[in-house]
Amino acid sequence: MKETAINPIDLIARMGSAARKATGEIARLPAERKSEALMAGAAAIRTFSASILDANASDLERGKSNGLSEAMLDRLALDENRLAAMAAGVEAVAALSDPVGALIDERKRPNGLKLSRIRVPLGVVGIIYESRPNVTADAAALCLKSGNAVILRGGSEASKSNHAIHAALIKGLEHSGVPVDAVQIVPTTDRAVVGAMLTAHDVIDVIIPRGGKTLVSRVQSDARVPVLAHLDGICHTYIDAAADGAKAKAIVVNAKMRRTGVCGATETLLIDQGYAEPGALLDALIDAGCALRGDATTLAIEPRACAATEADWETEYLDSICAVRFVNGVEGAIAHIASHGSNHTDAIITEDPGAAELFLSAVDSAIVMHNASTQFADGGEFGLGAEIGIATGRLHARGPVALEGLTTYKWIVRGTGQIRP
Repeated sequence: MKETAINPIDLIARMGSAARKATGEIARLPAERKSEALMAGAAAIRTFSASILDANASDLERGKSNGLSEAMLDRLALDENRLAAMAAGVEAVAALSDPVGALIDERKRPNGLKLSRIRVPLGVVGIIYESRPNVTADAAALCLKSGNAVILRGGSEASKSNHAIHAALIKGLEHSGVPVDAVQIVPTTDRAVVGAMLTAHDVIDVIIPRGGKTLVSRVQSDARVPVLAHLDGICHTYIDAAADGAKAKAIVVNAKMRRTGVCGATETLLIDQGYAEPGALLDALIDAGCALRGDATTLAIEPRACAATEADWETEYLDSICAVRFVNGVEGAIAHIASHGSNHTDAIITEDPGAAELFLSAVDSAIVMHNASTQFADGGEFGLGAEIGIATGRLHARGPVALEGLTTYKWIVRGTGQIRP
C-alpha cells in the first residue's frame, strides 16, 4: 500500500483496535512467556545486525544530505557496540521482575473487608519519537514486559532503522507465540499520523513523546490523550566551595562532554564564588572541546569564553556548549535552578554533607544528584533495564519511566458477605 493511499485516522483506528485486542491477551501472559519473547527478540537483533546496520547507514546518509545537526546524527547513529547494547538492554528488561499483579499494599477494614492494590498495565501506549532508533527496542521491551501493547511512531529520519529493529523484535514474539499486534510500528512517515494518534483517545491510553522541544510542545498542546513527557533537559551541575577539585573536574567534563546530545547532559555549570579552583574547571572543559558562555566572573577568569545572554540560562544546547555562572553558595545555586531549570536532573559536587542535603531536599527536579555526573540520568543506569523516557511532571511517574511507570493499579476488595449500612 502506498503511503498516499493511507488515511491516518483510519490507520490509527485499525492499529489501535488490534492493539486493544492484544492487551487482553498479553496482560494475562505469564512472566516467563513475556521474558522468552524478549530474549528471542534480543537474539534476533544480533542475528540481523548486518541488515539493521545497513538500514541505519541509509538513514545516516539521508540525514546528512538533509542537513541534520551533529547532535541529531549522533542520536541516529548505530554501530556494533550500540547494537549490542540495544540487545543487552532488551535482555535486561526480560530479566526484571514482572510488575503486573504485584502487590502495592493491603489493609483490613474494621468490618472485615480486605483491600489490596495491585499493579495492572496502562493498556495501549503510543510512543512518538525522533532520531533515536534504540527507542524502538526499549519501548517495545518495556511495554511488553509491563503487559501493555505499543504503537510506535518514529521520526522519518530513522525510518529504515526503526523498521529493521521492529522486524527483528517481531521474530521474537512469533517464536514465543505472543500476539504480534502487541508491538506495532506505523508504516508511514506521513506527519498527519501524529495528529491522528494524539486524538485517538478511544484506542490509545497514554502518549509518550521522545524528541525535541518542538515535538513535545506540539504533543502537549494538541493531545486529547494523557501525555507523559519532559519538555527540556536543562540540567545543572553546581560546584560547591567544599568540592574536591579532582572530583569536580572529572565529573564536570563527563557530565557535559561524554555525550552532548542526551537529555541528561549538563547544560549549565554553576560555581560557588568561594570555590578555590574555578580556572581548572573552565580549562578542562575547553580542552575537551567545549565552548563556554559565561557571566562577568567567568569572562574575567577565562578570556576564551563568550558572554552569556539571558537565553543561555534556559537553553538545552545538546552540543559542545556550556553556560557558566558564579553563584553565592548553595542557596544561590538553588535559586538559579528554581528560576531557569526544567525539573530534569541537577547535581551538587561537594564534600560538605550539610550543603549536599540542603541541595538534595530543596531542588525540585525529577532527579537530584550528589557527587555524580548528570549523565547517569538513564533508566539502564538506574537498574531499570531501560527507559521509555524521563518524566519531569508531578503526576503518575517522575524520572526514568520504566516498568512501574507503565503500570497503574486497581483495588481488589474481598468480603465475606458485608453490606453497607
